[in-house]
Parts: sequence; C-alpha cells; structure tokens
Amino acid sequence: MSEPGALPLSPPPSTLPPPVPPWASAAGDAAAAPPLDTPPLLDRSAPRECRVLGDWTVLSLREQYGALQAAVADTTAQASDTLWDLRAVGRLDTAGALTLWMGWGRKPPRRLLWLPEHVTLFAQFMQPGALPQRRPRLGPGLALAGDRLRGFLSHAHDLVALLGQLLLDGLRMARQPGLIGWREISANVFRAGAQALPITALVGFLVGLTLSYLMSRQLRAYGADIFITNILGLAVLRELGPLLAAIIVAGRSGSAMTAQIGVMRVTQELDALSVMGISHTVRLVAPKVAALAVALPLVALWTSALMLLGGMAAAHSQLGLDLATFAHRLPAVVQPANLWLGWAKSMLFGGLIALLACHFGLRVRPNTESLGQSVTQSVVTAITLVIVVDAVFAVLFSEVGL
Repeated sequence: MSEPGALPLSPPPSTLPPPVPPWASAAGDAAAAPPLDTPPLLDRSAPRECRVLGDWTVLSLREQYGALQAAVADTTAQASDTLWDLRAVGRLDTAGALTLWMGWGRKPPRRLLWLPEHVTLFAQFMQPGALPQRRPRLGPGLALAGDRLRGFLSHAHDLVALLGQLLLDGLRMARQPGLIGWREISANVFRAGAQALPITALVGFLVGLTLSYLMSRQLRAYGADIFITNILGLAVLRELGPLLAAIIVAGRSGSAMTAQIGVMRVTQELDALSVMGISHTVRLVAPKVAALAVALPLVALWTSALMLLGGMAAAHSQLGLDLATFAHRLPAVVQPANLWLGWAKSMLFGGLIALLACHFGLRVRPNTESLGQSVTQSVVTAITLVIVVDAVFAVLFSEVGL
C-alpha cells in the first residue's frame, strides 16, 4: 500500500515532481549518463522516509548482500510505515530487487514509490511459491529424525502403491492368461533357485555341523544325548532352514533383481516400456514375485536337509549316534506341522524379497551412485524384514507343532 498520491503497482502520478538523480550535475542536468558501478546507498536523512540510491545490481552488490539486506530489514523494523522511494535508483536488476524484497520481509512495504520498470522485477517475487519459505530451524538430531521419517513414509507409500498395482494386474492376468510371462518366471526360478543350491548346501551343512557340535557337548554333560534329534530337527525345519535360505537368497538374488531393474532405469529401458504401453508390474515385478515365492520354499527344504545332514555327522562324531537312528527318530519327534509352517514362511519370504527388490529397483535414479545405494538398501531392508516377519510367525504360531 502507498500513501495518497502514489500507487504501489503503477508509476507515480504527474503531480509529484520527479526527484533529481544523485548523478545529475549541479546545474540540474538530469540527462547526464550515470557513472558505472555507483555504490548502492540508503538515504534515511528524512524522517520516516528512505530513498534508495545508486546501482543495485549484481556487480555493485558484490560482498554487500548481507549488510544491505540487514540495513533494509532494520529500517523496516524501526517503522513499518516508512516511505520507500525507488525513483532515484540508478540501475536495478533481479539481485538488487531480491535484496530489497528479502529485507522488506518478503512483502511490499505499505508506502512505496517506484518506476514502471520496477514493477516487473518485483512481480516475480509476488507469485505464490516463487521463493522457498523459511522453515524453522531444528536441532541436528530432530532434523535427521525428520528426514528419516519422511524417507520411511515415502518408501512405505510407494511400496503399498506397488503392491496394489500388482494385485490389480494379477486379477487382469487371471482373466487374460496370455499376459503371464511364463518364460520370465521360469528363468527367475532357475536363477534364484537352481543356481542358489550350491551355496545354500555349503552354508547349510556347515551351520548344521556347528549347531549340532555345540549342542552335543551340552547334552552329553546331562546325559541327554538322544534329544539332539528333537532339538536339531525342530530348530532346522521350523526356523533356521527357512530363515537361512531367505537371507542367502535376499543377498544373492534380491540384489541381482534390484540391479537388473536399476540398470533398466539408467539405460531408459523402463521409459521405453512405458512408451510402448507395457506395464512394469506385468512384465517385471509379477514374474519375479511369483518365481521367488515358488523357488524359495524348495531352496529352504534343500537347505534344511543339508543342515540336518551336517547335524547328523556331528552327532555321530561327538555322541556316537547312529545315522539310521537319527533318521528314524526325526519323523517321530518333529510333527509335520513344523514342516508346513516352514514352507508357508518361505513362500512369504520369497514374495517379500522379490517385492522389495523390485521396489528399490524402480526407485533408482538415472545415475550409477543411486544404483549402488538402492542395491544396498534392498538387501538390508529385505534381510531385516525377513527376520521381523519370522519373529512375528514365531509368536503367532508358538503353539503349533510343539
């Protein structure tokens, strides 16, 4: 707002005599050319009035932005109804206008006199969202916690959206079986299942050997050698076999899935699929989720068998327990419900690992640094959630098969 006789968004009325620019000669030669790089000044000699003089350009303001902005803000704070006169300014560009605008508190003063060419400069700052709003400063701990919370909510939102789209596309594929990528499912079953058998066999055998060796020493001290079959069979078939297989597959196959989709993002293959009208979930996500949900229970069964084999070897070495006796007692002491529970968990683990791998792969930005970060996040998140889900299953089904 301006005082009577002056409009904030229009040139001053003709009734007000134009001021003499500071570079004019003593004889009143207002047409004389201003010198270059006239220092920016604020003339506050008149009460409740501030005249802006000199050149307010990016070159004239160098190393003075903060001081001049503080001076403008101080003048505004001392009297909110100060008359700001910009008619005598030499040159004014966006940098000078921004300095004044920030000093005014991101809004025009109540009393303002300016020239027509100044309207365009300041109009760009009056648009909504033209300048980022100042956020209250938080401590480093709160700021970090806020960033982590926003990141978690963003991931949760995208993951739920991906799951919903997968369910909708699953219904569409059920009505149109021709959309199902059987070849892609078969290839993922081979890569995530068959090719993972050697490493899971080695790790499973060694883990079973170690567990049985440690438990045998403790059981022998109490004369309970025969109970090695109960403890090892229940622990392996119900918990350790599915969990160990899921962790290995998450680190091996989950990272490969994330990297595959991430590279497609970097090479713009995902954009090409979108242009051709091919759904990412139908072509990429659904086959991987289905394949891993089928392959992981088989890998878990294989891993459990090798763990039991390693446990039998250690029990025979430490306790002298016959291998035939171990194999004969195992079905009698471990109920079939434990095996079915392990299989059900493995199917859920497989679908969860594949879904997370695709989620992080689709969030990759088109650069190699983002690709590496997404692969790491995919593996860490998948392993963490697998352990959390396994703990939930252990609590919910604590009375089943025991």
